[in-house]
Amino acid sequence: MAIFNQSSPAKKDAPMANDPTPAFARDVSPAPAPTSVPQANTDFAPATMPRRAQETEIKESLIASGLTIEGKIEGAGHVRIAGKFKGDVNVQGDLTIEKGAKLNGGVRAKKVIVAGELEGNVESAERVEVLDTAVLTGDLKAGSLTVAAGSKIRGHVECGWEGKENTSKSNSNGHSKAEIELAS
Repeated sequence: MAIFNQSSPAKKDAPMANDPTPAFARDVSPAPAPTSVPQANTDFAPATMPRRAQETEIKESLIASGLTIEGKIEGAGHVRIAGKFKGDVNVQGDLTIEKGAKLNGGVRAKKVIVAGELEGNVESAERVEVLDTAVLTGDLKAGSLTVAAGSKIRGHVECGWEGKENTSKSNSNGHSKAEIELAS
């Protein structure tokens, strides 16, 4: 089944491959415009963008090592801090604090990876990874938490609750199970 009109005009005016006349000297007339626009078959679903192309649309901003910046970061992309930043970070993408970097401020991000130092609260994150070189001072609230041996954490930790109150799951002294495991 053909979607497009397959009839084409005869190519009388097309130059021959072995024609000795130079291209600028030939009388070449433009091809006639089509009289009707071919219609695409609409029975098929529209093509979707490949997964790799969708991932590359989200950009990553970098605060390079050696830089010290004070302010506020908000947006939809990813942020990587390799230097020092003082202020709140509120992104809909991922936040990475590299080894040797420092962030003083509150964090809201989809995924947070801490390899450097974070002094502030992680107020909302789907996933937090605290690597072995990390120092986290502040409260942490996340859907899931991964803590590497050797990391340092000081603060209140809530993970896995996703907005639910944890009073029913606390022990007799009021500490949640996650706090007891991290404190020992």
